[in-house]
Amino acid sequence: MTTEFKRKLYKRGSSFETTIPMPLLFALDKSKKHNVVFFFDQDANKWYIKFEEQKG
Repeated sequence: MTTEFKRKLYKRGSSFETTIPMPLLFALDKSKKHNVVFFFDQDANKWYIKFEEQKG
C-alpha cells in the first residue's frame, strides 16, 4: 500500500513555503519542539524529510 501526500507550495514574502500534513506528525511528541529536516538523495533523485527534537 502506498500513501501519497501533495502540498501546495505558496509564496510568502520573498520566500516559498509549504505545510507538513498532520498524518506525518502522528509519532511526534507534540509537547516538545522539533525541527523538520529536508534532504535530497542525488542517487535516487528524491527528497526526504525527518524530524529532530530541538535541543535545549
